[in-house]
Amino acid sequence: MEFFPEPYTEERTQRFVELIRRRWSELGYSLWAVERLDNERFIGYVGLWPATFPAPFTPAVEVGWRLAADQWGRGYATEGARAALGYGFDTLGFEEIVSFTSAINRRSWRVMERLGMMRDAAGDFEHPNVPEGHPTRPHVLYRIRRPE
Repeated sequence: MEFFPEPYTEERTQRFVELIRRRWSELGYSLWAVERLDNERFIGYVGLWPATFPAPFTPAVEVGWRLAADQWGRGYATEGARAALGYGFDTLGFEEIVSFTSAINRRSWRVMERLGMMRDAAGDFEHPNVPEGHPTRPHVLYRIRRPE
């Protein structure tokens, strides 16, 4: 959680897992656990999430990921996010999916660009759930539309 204001506590993590499960039953989409095939190690998550906080582009559906730092740079975020985009467009019929990250998180920018997402610089924003003055508050916005 390098680009978050603070790491989750065990209690907050448990509430988040329950919310992930509820989203699946309520919306038909949420986050998938990511597990390595070679050793069955859980290394994070990837998937679709409703972006409902106040911002000019919300409500929206976000593609996102969080992976263990020792797994970065191996293509897992890109592979999983590609699958999530396919599910969002082909199965759920979304017209557009967004992604956003802290402006200082250049690694996630590169994942978004590998996915074919385009930066919407006019849509960059101060994340309302991050404290004012925190270095991770400024966010960049990327978008991708359903393929024709």
